[in-house]
Amino acid sequence: MTETALMLNDVTKRFGTHNVLNGVSLKVPRGETVAFLGRNGAGKTTTLRMLIGLLQPDDGSISVMGLDPGSKAIEIRRRTGYLAEDQQMFGWMTVEELIRFMAPFYPSWDHGLAIGYVQQFELPAHARVRQLSKGQTMRLGLLLALAHRPELVLLDDPVLGLDPVMRRKFNRDLITHLQAEGRTVFYSSHLLYEVEPIADRVAILHGGSIVKYERTEVLRADVKRLVIPVVDTSLPVRHSHILDVECRSGEMAVVVSPADRAIADLRESGYEPRIQDLSLDEIFEAYVVGSEGNTGEAQRADLSEQLPEALA
Repeated sequence: MTETALMLNDVTKRFGTHNVLNGVSLKVPRGETVAFLGRNGAGKTTTLRMLIGLLQPDDGSISVMGLDPGSKAIEIRRRTGYLAEDQQMFGWMTVEELIRFMAPFYPSWDHGLAIGYVQQFELPAHARVRQLSKGQTMRLGLLLALAHRPELVLLDDPVLGLDPVMRRKFNRDLITHLQAEGRTVFYSSHLLYEVEPIADRVAILHGGSIVKYERTEVLRADVKRLVIPVVDTSLPVRHSHILDVECRSGEMAVVVSPADRAIADLRESGYEPRIQDLSLDEIFEAYVVGSEGNTGEAQRADLSEQLPEALA
């Protein structure tokens, strides 16, 4: 059995003349929860749909549990739980009827587990699907995605539209029923503070590319905000370490990665920076929104050019 649950290798996807994904490469180990982060329209849903064979890449290759979604889509779907952002269900069925309807599509369907989820998720078994609340509908979707004991679970912004209490409950259910069983979870979201406590790794998608992929605790340790007094228009930090810069009230706040090297640069130049930890939300903003959303070396060069004007 491969230790890699899913892998994208230099994947490009175009719609017309627009490249939604541009050379995306990503490897997800088995048994881990990966938060797949990006702004609305970044290509998260497109990526998930390619993973289960609903779309095909224009270039590059994809492997899901060692299988090619282009030729083995049915096998992948049998072994995968997929909860779509716009999950469609038969509204005229009751919850119990829908569960029985879905069972024959999955050889590994566990009816006892499904009924257990009905109770744990507090779903009204005899209510029609169209009568369920948004939160109940999402929990029913999670039930349908899990009752066949999938090896891999793909979640496409599953808490979108839920209130904060329901979002926390959903993530609690996720931890209880997936991470505790060692399942692989690929969780697409733009509600960053919600996925931070449950993600083993974070992948940030922006501009059609993965701009950062790292273990959550490493990312938190590696990206810091350094605050120093504004002395002149020079910044003794390598441009390749700068993600974002903000000037305020005689101080400069610089988001950097890797933090240890940037701190060493500053100290060698006589600065003692005030070091601030960042939330996942702030880290995401630095990579995606910093300098009007440019990325990589282009972003860093742009930031360095803006410093003299910003500090004037």
